[in-house]
Amino acid sequence: KKNADPQRTAFLLHKQWTLYSVTPLYRFSDAHLKDYTRLLSAFVAAEKQKGLAVEIGVELDIKVAFSSLPDLQGSDQDQAAILVQLFLRSSASKNNSGEKLLWSGWFCSVSGEDFSENKPEGFTCLPLFLTNGAESYTAIVGSWFQKTFDCYFRRLAISPLNLSWMAAMWTGCKVDKTVPALELVFSVPRLPQPLDISYAIHPEDAKALWDTVQKTPGEVTQEEVDVFMDCLYSHFHRHFKIHLSAAKLVKVSTAIASAHCDGIIKFLQSQYLTGVLMLLTELAVSQIQ
Repeated sequence: KKNADPQRTAFLLHKQWTLYSVTPLYRFSDAHLKDYTRLLSAFVAAEKQKGLAVEIGVELDIKVAFSSLPDLQGSDQDQAAILVQLFLRSSASKNNSGEKLLWSGWFCSVSGEDFSENKPEGFTCLPLFLTNGAESYTAIVGSWFQKTFDCYFRRLAISPLNLSWMAAMWTGCKVDKTVPALELVFSVPRLPQPLDISYAIHPEDAKALWDTVQKTPGEVTQEEVDVFMDCLYSHFHRHFKIHLSAAKLVKVSTAIASAHCDGIIKFLQSQYLTGVLMLLTELAVSQIQ
């Protein structure tokens, strides 16, 4: 199993990424990234002519860049991740210093081999797509990909069940630096005013609890996740007389990553990047199938 090179993937950390699942791309080839750069640039320019994303009085020039992120692979069978970036060049400065990153999106499939084995001829499987930047650009880039490669994008939500898995699994991970508290955010249903309950657990307590629950190191079962969450719920109930099991888990923050049920993720540790992406690839694939 490969580990991502921390230097080359550092820009993915500490940003908020929105998750999508993508059906296989027809006739996509990473040998043609230069051509795609040219075609997408023309498409973005045409969309801008229609009056989208234009600032008055400024000659905007949006530069498109495609590149490959070979580090983000779970194994050699995985397709290399593809990064798409939109930069803003102001006409005042012709040199690169005038470039400002507007939007980033990347496709990846970390340990998605089982999924790609069954794909028809001519298709490339990159089921997970992550974006950072204005939704208007996501829509433009998305529609170009859909037209060009006959694929379909869907927002990827994360269920409370999957969030509880993330809380348990990531609590058990070893991190060198000082670890922030494990934080769980719950939304209380059926109230006239929306109410969120934030529950922070000291990282050492959370880790100690997980260590007592987990039977086989390196493996996690549904039963262990349930026991872990139930222990946290009963502890909370003892103190506050509130049944968290009746509320909906909407967000989990750990030292490894933070995830929101709306399909928003922040990666915090480069050494666990491929591990988190493996989990997200699995969720994306299950939404497509």
